[in-house]
Amino acid sequence: MQFKIVVERHEDGFVAYPLGLPAVIVGEGDTYDEALADVQSAIRFYFEHYGHGQAQVDQPLEAFITEASLDVA
Repeated sequence: MQFKIVVERHEDGFVAYPLGLPAVIVGEGDTYDEALADVQSAIRFYFEHYGHGQAQVDQPLEAFITEASLDVA
């Protein structure tokens, strides 16, 4: 299966998560590759635990990242 995975770079490392899976699946690591490998492991675990028939996948056709400025009270 193909998944769209978001990888974010933070001051203390990288965080990765797949789009379209209902559970909270997150990978992390000191590098981009470590975070990606960790989230792939978490996705495998999800399907092993819930099974392919029970797991819900709602893959988006496209994913967009944008920035917006907001006044927060």
